[in-house]
Amino acid sequence: MSEINSSQREAEREQRFFSFKTTQWIWLVLGIVEVIIGLRVLLLLIGANPASPFAAFIYNLSAFLLLPFAGLVGAPAMGGMVLEISSIIAMLVYALLAWGIDRIVWVIFYRPRV
Repeated sequence: MSEINSSQREAEREQRFFSFKTTQWIWLVLGIVEVIIGLRVLLLLIGANPASPFAAFIYNLSAFLLLPFAGLVGAPAMGGMVLEISSIIAMLVYALLAWGIDRIVWVIFYRPRV
């Protein structure tokens, strides 16, 4: 009888570990996405030269992430500075999406200790 309980607890432990690691990956990916979009917002806000290799890299990298939000709202500009509000909205939406996926993983895979 103890062997069955032992193997069942091991399976539950593996499920908890899988849940934990999966949620860590979800938050890591969100962190990377948020940093990329945040850098874009900052570079646009300070009027960074788009011909600069670093700025061009960030703009090109973030363009794919911001595709669903393109043209959502206007971007107020003054001089060379731009406040890209759609990027800020994208950051909020991606954070909510990651939180939702995190909760789904916990509901489906997490097994509390008995």
